[in-house]
Amino acid sequence: MAGMKQPDRLAEPPVCPPSAAGLPRRHFLATVGLGSLAAAWSAGAGRAADLRERARPWQPVSERKVRVGIVGYGVCRFGAQFGFQDHPNVEVVAVSDLFPDRRAGLMKACRCDRSYESLEELGRDPKIEAVFVATDAPSHARHCRLVLEHGKHVMSAVPAALGSVEDGERLEETVRRTGLKYMLAETSFYRADCHAMRVIYQAGGFGKLVYSEGEYFHHTPRPLDSYRKWRRGLPPMWYPTHSTAYYIGVTGKRFTSVSAVGVPSANAFFQPGGNRYDNPFADEFAMFETSEGGASRMAVSWSVFRHVVETGRVFGERGRMEGMQYWGADEEQLPDISRPGLPPGVAPGGHGGSHGRLMNEFITAILEDREPLVNIYEALAMTIPGIIAHQSALRGGERLKIPQYERPAA
Repeated sequence: MAGMKQPDRLAEPPVCPPSAAGLPRRHFLATVGLGSLAAAWSAGAGRAADLRERARPWQPVSERKVRVGIVGYGVCRFGAQFGFQDHPNVEVVAVSDLFPDRRAGLMKACRCDRSYESLEELGRDPKIEAVFVATDAPSHARHCRLVLEHGKHVMSAVPAALGSVEDGERLEETVRRTGLKYMLAETSFYRADCHAMRVIYQAGGFGKLVYSEGEYFHHTPRPLDSYRKWRRGLPPMWYPTHSTAYYIGVTGKRFTSVSAVGVPSANAFFQPGGNRYDNPFADEFAMFETSEGGASRMAVSWSVFRHVVETGRVFGERGRMEGMQYWGADEEQLPDISRPGLPPGVAPGGHGGSHGRLMNEFITAILEDREPLVNIYEALAMTIPGIIAHQSALRGGERLKIPQYERPAA
């Protein structure tokens, strides 16, 4: 699109600083902070508002420390990358990984002197009240259920479940039955653009979304190392949440049906017998119907040459947005789109400055005894549609209905 900035690429330094409070729909009543709006705009002239964040101070809610266990220190070293060890309201009690060298590395990174050889052992530690599960993706749902059954809150790396609708449903049942807190650490939720879209949508700045797009491109000419080779030949839409967050994480609404196309790959690990999933596709593109009567195209791709990006766009009856540029109908003010502040010493972290904010949201939800932003229902709304989309691609694009998961009425 002419005049647009290029989307934030993963290899570039993350866009930093901090959420917006409640804003009335239909009218933008919040005044932008100094520097939040870099350029005024005119709808008639078609110019965009360039959105800017301002640094928000952290607002502590308690002096209590949440006692946390961390599991998993594989290729991505995610166990230590969300900053639990740096939060003033956290005590990292113990860590775990199946491999002794990784356990030692995680202990050092988290400044922790206790470790366990397995998640099962760590889960039995009565001192731990919450666990971050950063294990292999095929085990996420099972590991989170185990943590919940031990009476502990849980934050999970993505996706919530890998390729199994039933695993997702069992996880939802466990969360509901135990009454404990579950959060999915989907990074797009706290990327600057996705967060800004959510704030503007809630303020009425898009109206009904007619169309939206989410894209996760991660060129993978060779299989990434992974536990039991789970990444080798992975169906793209089984790892959908970096993309699907650009609709679910913006609106809180749902996908209702999908038709998807899979693109076969000549790479050996997508040939018959080349992967554990019998998956021939290196790229999948899905067109979803939405619960507000719109359409949404989501892409996950492993083969596009040297392209690594997570981004999205939204198009509504009252406004549209791409990157940090907003075009609106007739509003003269935009809400403050700054993300939440972080405690001193907690870095925003990777994936566009989302890691620290996801961790802080999980800890704050425990301290305030409320639902986390990315709770089990939002997690399944981002994850399950990708599983159904892969089924559609294998069936030549057949349109399939998507199961719905909503909080039971009180």
